[in-house]
Amino acid sequence: MFIRGFFRLLYYLFLAYLMYSLYRWITGASRRASRSGRTEPRLSGRMVKDESCQTYLPKEQALREMIDGREYFFCSKECRTRFLEERKKTA
Repeated sequence: MFIRGFFRLLYYLFLAYLMYSLYRWITGASRRASRSGRTEPRLSGRMVKDESCQTYLPKEQALREMIDGREYFFCSKECRTRFLEERKKTA
C-alpha cells in the first residue's frame, strides 16, 4: 500500500513538472515574440554628417532642418541652435 501511494505521488509530481515546463515554454515564447516586436524604426545604415560638430550619425536618428531648399542634419538641439546662430552671423 505504501509503495502504491509513493508511485502515485511520483506520478502526480511528474505531471505537475510537465505542466510547469509547458507553461514556461509558452510564456517564454510569448516574451520572445514581444521582445522582437520593434518599436523603433529599423536603421537603414545611411549615415549623415552633423553640420555643426561634423559628427556622423544614422539618418533616422538625426534632427532635420530645411533651409533654402537644402536639408541639414544635426545630432542634437544644441548643434542645430549653434549652426543656425552661426548662419545668422554670416548672413
